[in-house]
Amino acid sequence: MKWLQGAKEGIVVAGRQGEGNSLTQLSRPYGIIVDQLGTVYVADCGNHRIMRYLDGTTKGSVIIGENNGQREQTSQLSHPVDVSFDQQGNLYVGDNDNYRVQKFEID
Repeated sequence: MKWLQGAKEGIVVAGRQGEGNSLTQLSRPYGIIVDQLGTVYVADCGNHRIMRYLDGTTKGSVIIGENNGQREQTSQLSHPVDVSFDQQGNLYVGDNDNYRVQKFEID
């Protein structure tokens, strides 16, 4: 949810279609970060993926984990719980059940 100053209600920026794995759904979202352009990144823990939502949209895109399943390969995640950027724009993902933090270059 996004709250504007003085607002009485929030604005849904990701999800809203119930739990699931479509591009408008999330399953146990955990870590969230917003970049300088207003793009929202979500660690979609239950779907083993990282979602990206451009500012003003509610349909996301999978940037890490799409169709890769829950495994140990570097392109796969197992219950990601946190996301963060460094100053060079690299995305770091806390990959909980693989017991690792991974670094990804994002376009």
